[in-house]
Amino acid sequence: MRTRVTDLLGIQYPIIQGGMQWVGRAELASAVSNAGGLGILTALTQPTPQALREEIARCRGMTDKPFGVNLTILPTTNPPPYEEYLDAALESGVRIIETAGRSPKEFVAKAKAAGAVIIHKCTAVRHALSAERAGVDAISIDGFEAAGHPGEDDVGGLVLFAAAAKAVSVPLIASGGISDGRGMAAALMLGAEGINMGTRFCATKEAPIHENIKLALVNATERDTNLIFRTLRNTGRVLKNAVSDEVIGIERRPGGCEFADIQPLVAGSRGRAALAEGDVNGGLIWASQAVGLVQDIPTCAELIERMVKDCREAMLKGLQYFQH
Repeated sequence: MRTRVTDLLGIQYPIIQGGMQWVGRAELASAVSNAGGLGILTALTQPTPQALREEIARCRGMTDKPFGVNLTILPTTNPPPYEEYLDAALESGVRIIETAGRSPKEFVAKAKAAGAVIIHKCTAVRHALSAERAGVDAISIDGFEAAGHPGEDDVGGLVLFAAAAKAVSVPLIASGGISDGRGMAAALMLGAEGINMGTRFCATKEAPIHENIKLALVNATERDTNLIFRTLRNTGRVLKNAVSDEVIGIERRPGGCEFADIQPLVAGSRGRAALAEGDVNGGLIWASQAVGLVQDIPTCAELIERMVKDCREAMLKGLQYFQH
């Protein structure tokens, strides 16, 4: 299964693990890479740039295959030292950087000078074109089904992937709502040359989260996500639980709400503890609508091999329909 994405990243299959906060650690990234995909370490999961260096070394001890580092650049009054995290990755020999959030323009030259490939994740065609002009090597685009922050345009993958593929010339990676080989086949047919999955990789043996959380993903349906922060114009898709229900209730109060009103509920420390301790209602658990298609907890190798097989079968089945 060879595309421009596999050639660019030096991987066997065009399947990329999302750079998920608290989840993108060495155990998962190495397992995905060893299975022929591209594992991603999440830079800001690590408390310091030095801790990221140590996590990269730990991952390299688990795989000799390519893996990347995600750096999500967000507008904030007290930003983390983004450039120091980038330096930690590049100086540790990482040559695949996934950026997200704000434009990566300020970091492109440094990454390119180090020989790195840059994938930029965004949620709109106009943002993809801007990133392409900034010099990124590939675009990963999130449909409205995605976990995390799918933007404010509310465009689903079926339309967004096709529109983005038509607009950009660099390789396109489809992200959001994909969890099996059928979804992968659909993304490829719409013009993508690879896929990115986050939620599906959370429900694998190697994902460094509590078994209770994995089982909650397996038991959820496609209707079991909530859209929070809508009134704050910073939409986020998360698993439906007591915390996200409460956040929505506060947002729907007459007169709306300020972020301070919900901050104690959505604190990252609460979400991290929930993932580690298995308290499904303990904090925000980010999940895409693809959660409704998650039915088991395989190893990463089992999942990827099954997806590739099912993708090929779906594409052949579609061809047979056309021939008949």
